[in-house]
Amino acid sequence: MAEFSVEYVQALDEEGNLDETVAPDVSEDRLLELYRLMRLSRRVDERAVALQRRGELGTYAPGIGQEAAQVGSAVALKPEGWMVPSFREGAAFLTRGTPIHRLLWYSMGMEEGAEVSGATFPPSIPVGSQALHAAGLGWAQEITGADEAALAYFGDGATSQGDVYEAMNVAGVLDAHCVFLCQNNQWAISVPRRGQSRAETLAQKAVAAGIEGVQVDGNDVLGVLAVTRDALDSAREGDPVLIEALTYRRSMHTTSDDPRVYRTDEEEAEWERRDPIERFETYLRDEGLLDDERVAAIGEEIEDVIADEIDRAKEGQRQVVPAEMFDYVFAETPPELRRQRAAFESERSRASEEVSDDG
Repeated sequence: MAEFSVEYVQALDEEGNLDETVAPDVSEDRLLELYRLMRLSRRVDERAVALQRRGELGTYAPGIGQEAAQVGSAVALKPEGWMVPSFREGAAFLTRGTPIHRLLWYSMGMEEGAEVSGATFPPSIPVGSQALHAAGLGWAQEITGADEAALAYFGDGATSQGDVYEAMNVAGVLDAHCVFLCQNNQWAISVPRRGQSRAETLAQKAVAAGIEGVQVDGNDVLGVLAVTRDALDSAREGDPVLIEALTYRRSMHTTSDDPRVYRTDEEEAEWERRDPIERFETYLRDEGLLDDERVAAIGEEIEDVIADEIDRAKEGQRQVVPAEMFDYVFAETPPELRRQRAAFESERSRASEEVSDDG
């Protein structure tokens, strides 16, 4: 009979008290940068939701409440380490240096929004499919002897998909350099965690794949950083790891969702008390690294940056030529698509003339 245990890791508790035996070695400058990135990510999500409500953005998936899980893990990656995201990793993208306007372009439907630089994959919409991509990357790194690993992000709902288990299984068999990070935010759209699995933890799903599983407080940015660093070290040696980061999606699944339909006020209030940004700010204030003046200055700087990036996103959108969407389906555009393109341009020209006449 199989016997196993799942370690639970927490460096910074809900009151902001630090366990120095768990905490990673991080400079004061890096601590402040972690705080800034978490606040930046939160405000980008809040502004993006507002833009969507005004019709200036398409469907958007905010990660409000999950900033510690994403920032802490993304910081652990080396520049050459691969990040393989799902569709809610805005904070991780920002941590890796993706400009805000590119994130907005993606939700504006612009192909430029899917352009990434370095070792970062674009967002993946099909639930769990990106875990397979990460396993392939990790296997390639094992084959070539690369001293690096891939970090795949997905949610608790994705662990109910066959893709995720298959990815973990093949990663274990092939010694793939891979870390699978499950952000257990308690809800797979409207399906609660208890409705997805009877397993006591999601981390224990690693057992069947023969790889290590560990659970971390996903609202503790320092705990996430420490666990992900260790996991990446193991993965670089050909020992894949599954991390379950316990967190909470404070906002909607996407802007087409209304969580008030399936969640209680009591549940949301309970998780609000565990807010990752407030917890980390409490710790930094206690350490003398933050005060009211510095908190306000960081907030003002963030607002200025976001305002400039929103302007840049809108300017880029105005330069889009919509008819170009017909040019990228086939290597040689067939006659029917050429006719459709001509009809589209004609209709667009007619609509523009009507707007001009009305003006």
